[in-house]
Amino acid sequence: MKKLNKKDYKICIVGLGYVGLPLAARFALKGFNVTGFDIKEERVNQLKDNIDVNNDISNKNLEVLSKNCNLTSKIEEIKKSNIFIVTVPTPINEDKTPDLRPLITSSELVGSIIKKGSIVIYESTVYPGVTDEICTPILEKKSGLIFNKEFSTGYSPERVVPGDKINTIEKIKKVISGSNIEALKIISFIYSSIIEAGIHEAPSIKVAEAAKVTENIQRDVNIALINEMHQLYTSIGINTNDVIEAASTKWNFMKLIPGMVGGHCISIDPYYLMHKSEMSGYSPNLMRTARKINDEMHEWVLRDFIRYMDQMNIDLESTEITVFGYSFKENCSDTRNTKVKNLLLSMRDYKIKFQLWDPLIFDHDHKELNALGIKTLKDEPKDVKVVLLCVRHKQFEDFFKKFNGVLYDYKIPLK
Repeated sequence: MKKLNKKDYKICIVGLGYVGLPLAARFALKGFNVTGFDIKEERVNQLKDNIDVNNDISNKNLEVLSKNCNLTSKIEEIKKSNIFIVTVPTPINEDKTPDLRPLITSSELVGSIIKKGSIVIYESTVYPGVTDEICTPILEKKSGLIFNKEFSTGYSPERVVPGDKINTIEKIKKVISGSNIEALKIISFIYSSIIEAGIHEAPSIKVAEAAKVTENIQRDVNIALINEMHQLYTSIGINTNDVIEAASTKWNFMKLIPGMVGGHCISIDPYYLMHKSEMSGYSPNLMRTARKINDEMHEWVLRDFIRYMDQMNIDLESTEITVFGYSFKENCSDTRNTKVKNLLLSMRDYKIKFQLWDPLIFDHDHKELNALGIKTLKDEPKDVKVVLLCVRHKQFEDFFKKFNGVLYDYKIPLK
């Protein structure tokens, strides 16, 4: 095999969200010929104007991207690419089964334009077998090419954590896999060129797919355990944080805090592997139980909040509650699948009077919530008597230094 050279590869990133955008910027920074493709023309135009409404990358990287990467929503402009990296979302349906439509649509699009020698790499989180059993046949059918003779595939799971400005893409070790040795060498070359932390070559595509869901399911299960303990300890008058601090003095204790598990990874990925498990005849009892505990955590938060308000002799019919934080995690603007939304809707149904303040969310979040009958604030609230703290943004610190009202923080049991 000849010596690999960056100039031989024209990379197309399919999907310019929180996964694809940093990836495209990184390839551009390292001198690759890269095109960023997204079906949303508005998104592309914003990026060309150095506007990232989701705040997925730094202003510096955004500038690098707009100068060194061809950004487009036109299929004609990606036909010369020979490496396609698919980074589209993989959500779930209302019945919590995998929604593979974005992945299927992207595979159909890519399959219609790939040529001999092309490599299609998937980064979207899936259950083991999706790349080989669903995506590859689509690529074959649409292209008319022979798999592993005229085109190849690979899988390299995205591991970016939304809102994390420290552990950025280049600092996270990259798991890679390829459908054949030649493809794996090329995949290894391109990712090694942009990832400082190094790469790990998985023995198969299915192993790489399984690795990603395993990472997030492990975290989901462990958070479910601490959530259940938190509910128990609260009911018997023990402060969970005190317990965690004591237990964490042992070197092998995993220190986690209770929380409402949202976002597009931890709260979604278990359903993908559960689906695959059930297809194979295996019942994933622990995964299912953990998901149920975390999925219903907001219900416990509301019950405990009402209990505490009663204990403090606060009349919920006459007192306006101010909810702090809406995004799915601290210091992050991402609101996808935030469980705070479930909590707010339950509060609305209970006829509790409340308003919401989150300085990190966007105008479209305000509009969506307002349409649901939920009052939102864009500026720091005044004359607040009761705060229900859902998400601990750093932006709240100054407010609490001068706050003299009643604070309910569900992560700290209050007597």
